[in-house]
Amino acid sequence: MFIGLGTAANVATIVLGSGLGVLAGHRLNERTRTLVTQVLGLFTMVTGASSIASGLSDALTAEVGSLARPLVILAALLIGGIIGSLLGIEDRLDAGVNRLHQRFSPDGEDGRFVEGAVTATLVFCIGPLAILGALSDGLGHGPDQLLVKAVMDGFAAIAFASTFGIGVMVSVLPLALYQGLLTLLGFALGNFLPAAQVDALGATGGVMLLGLGFRLAGIKQIPIGDLLPALVLAPVLVAVVGAFV
Repeated sequence: MFIGLGTAANVATIVLGSGLGVLAGHRLNERTRTLVTQVLGLFTMVTGASSIASGLSDALTAEVGSLARPLVILAALLIGGIIGSLLGIEDRLDAGVNRLHQRFSPDGEDGRFVEGAVTATLVFCIGPLAILGALSDGLGHGPDQLLVKAVMDGFAAIAFASTFGIGVMVSVLPLALYQGLLTLLGFALGNFLPAAQVDALGATGGVMLLGLGFRLAGIKQIPIGDLLPALVLAPVLVAVVGAFV
């Protein structure tokens, strides 16, 4: 095995799953495809809730205190959301994928290309496994976490592509860059984040996954892309609060 194997496997399963999903999509009616997306939304909410519970850990409590623990996550999301909204991250993400759509599918025959690419990118990149698994792989602890994620993402890609089409496959581009850079970062810096900061990052990602689940289930269209700066802010705020506690 080699460092980076986990991300390579993850990319391969998404490509394979997307291809299978596109083939299956023509054999599924609109009601079935909608149901599949809603089920994925429900499962994403369960995954997000689990990540929140795991992230609000004893290590985080010891660093910032039990009262400040949820407030740090809330502050990261609020400040990150404001920054992301002002920068228009979600709109820029939509526009970037739309440019890819125009380049590779100029006739516009797939009306859900952008929605599929953006949704799949957020699902595959936001989860704690994307972050922790890539860092663990870079640290030389093995690709086990990312291999588990690869299997999950492969099945999710089948379901997404059956609903949204080939745009889901575009998600491998930001995924490979995102997880690849985290793997390199882990390899170069070693254990650069204390457990409390990693847990805060995981809890923040869990809240974002919960919101994405609402979006997939058709409950509420939350601009999750605008919340992405919160993933950077969560560890920073833990360090700041921890310095004064």
